[in-house]
Amino acid sequence: MIYHPIQTDKTGDIIPWYNPDPAIAYDHNLHLVWDFWYNMRRDPDGLPYYMEHQVWNKSIDDQRGIGGDQFMMAISSWRLLYAYLGDEHLKSNMYFLAGYYLTHGLSSANCKWPDIPFPYNTLIYSGVYDGDMRNGKDVTQPDKAGSLGQQLIILYKIKQDPVFLDAAIKIANTLAAHTQTGDASHSPIPFKVNVYTGKIAMLKLDGKSGSWKDTACYTSNLTPTLELFYGLIQLQAGNTTAYKTAADEILTWLKKYPIQDNLWGPFFEDVGEWSQTQINAMTCARYIMEHPQYFPDWKAESKSIIDWVHTNFNNYSWKKYGVTVTNEQSVYPVPGNSHTARQGADELLYCSLTGDTSMYANAIRELNWSTYAVDVDGKNCFPTDEPWLTDGYGDYVRHYLRAMATYPELAPDEDHILSSTSVIQQADYKGHFKKYLSVEFDKADTNKVKLYYRAFDNEGNEVIRLANKPSAVLLNDKPIKENATGEGYRWVALSKGGVLYIKRKNGNRVVLME
Repeated sequence: MIYHPIQTDKTGDIIPWYNPDPAIAYDHNLHLVWDFWYNMRRDPDGLPYYMEHQVWNKSIDDQRGIGGDQFMMAISSWRLLYAYLGDEHLKSNMYFLAGYYLTHGLSSANCKWPDIPFPYNTLIYSGVYDGDMRNGKDVTQPDKAGSLGQQLIILYKIKQDPVFLDAAIKIANTLAAHTQTGDASHSPIPFKVNVYTGKIAMLKLDGKSGSWKDTACYTSNLTPTLELFYGLIQLQAGNTTAYKTAADEILTWLKKYPIQDNLWGPFFEDVGEWSQTQINAMTCARYIMEHPQYFPDWKAESKSIIDWVHTNFNNYSWKKYGVTVTNEQSVYPVPGNSHTARQGADELLYCSLTGDTSMYANAIRELNWSTYAVDVDGKNCFPTDEPWLTDGYGDYVRHYLRAMATYPELAPDEDHILSSTSVIQQADYKGHFKKYLSVEFDKADTNKVKLYYRAFDNEGNEVIRLANKPSAVLLNDKPIKENATGEGYRWVALSKGGVLYIKRKNGNRVVLME
C-alpha cells in the first residue's frame, strides 16, 4: 500500500510496515515525519515550502496555496511532540509558524471582521495570506480563526510572549462579536465570510439552486473556538463576559443541532460545495469525551457520533487484512491517512473512558494501516492521492500521540511525556540538558536526572512512559510521595518499563531522578 508491502500477523491482520510492535513503529514514523517537515526545501522567495503550498511535490512547486488549517494543525501536533521528544526545534518551528502568520495573514483592523487570519495565499509566492482558495481574496473561514486563537493560547503558555495572547484576544473579540443564535441551517459562526463586506460567501460555485447548503453559512467545526473562549476566560484575559456569552451560544447550538441531527458540514478549503466531513464529527466527539462536564450524556452522544461515522465513512477495501478504514468526506469518499488515524485514536479514547473495548482491535489496526502512508524518507502521502501537508503532518502526528497517551503501551520502552492537563513549557531528557539547568540544579547532580520538565500551571496531571522507575520524583525541588491520596505519583509496571502518573497540586517544575 502506497510505499510498503502490507505486513500481517499470524492471523492475517495488518501490522505496521516498519516493525510488528506498534510502539516501535509509531515512534519511528513520528521521527520520520518531523524530520521531513523540518528539513523541507525552501521556495525561491526563501520561505520553507510548507509556508506556501498544501501539497508536497519533489520536482516542482505545486501551484496550490496552503491548506486552511495547515499551520494550526502543525502547532497542535508539534506541541505534543515537543513534550514527547524535548526537541527545541519543535518550539522554534511553532513560534515561526505563528509569528509569520500573524504578520502576513490577518484582516485589517478597520474591516467588519478584523484581526482574523485568512486561510489561503491567493498569490502563491507573495508570502501573504489574503483570501480563500475557492472564493478568492478577502474571504476567510472563521472556524480556522478559532483554531489559530486556540493554538496562540498554547504558545503564550509555553513562551509567555504577550504577542500571542494579544492576538488571541483580538481573534476572540471578533468571533464573539459575530456569534449569533444558530438554527438547523445556520451555525452561530458562518463557514466563509467576506471580512470587508460581512457577506456570507457562496459554497457552490454556481450557486443556482437557492438552497441554504449553497451558501457558506454552516459549519460545526466550532469546538476550537470554544477552547479559545474558555482558555481566555481561564486566563482572565480580554472581554471574558462576551466570550462566555458566545461560548454558551455555540455549546447550546452544538447540543441542539449537529450532535442530534449529524449535520456536520464542511471543513476543507478545496471543496466548493456542501460536504459532510469526518473531521468535524470526530473533533466534536473527542471534545465531548474530554469535557464531560458540559455533556451529561457524553457516553451516548460520543458513541452516536462514532456510529454515524462508521455508517457514512467506513471503507472496506482492506477488509481482508482485518481493518476497516475511514473515508474523508461525502464529496470525496476516499480513505484518508489522518482521518483513519483520528478515528483509531478517538475510538481508543472511548474504549478507555467507558470500558467498552469492542472497537479496540480495529482502532489499533486503523493506526497500523495509517503508518503505510509514511515513506522511508518521511514524506506522507494520502493513500489514493497526493502528499498533503495537512493530512500528512499536523493532522497526523497528534493522533498517534493521543493514542499513546490513552494506552501508554503504544509508546516505546523509552522516556517520553505522553500527556499533561497543563501545557509543557520545557522538557529535557537525559543526555541533552540545557545550560540553564545549572540555575535550578547543582551541576554535580545533573547526571542523575533522567527527566526535567516545567508546566504552565501549578496544578496538573502527567502521564509519562519510562524505561525504568525513577528513584525519586521532585516537585519544585521537594520529593513527593508514591501512592499518595493527593499530590504524588503512581508507578505502573509494563512488560518493559512502565508508566508514571503524576498528580501535582502545588508546583510546576518536576524532576525524575535515575
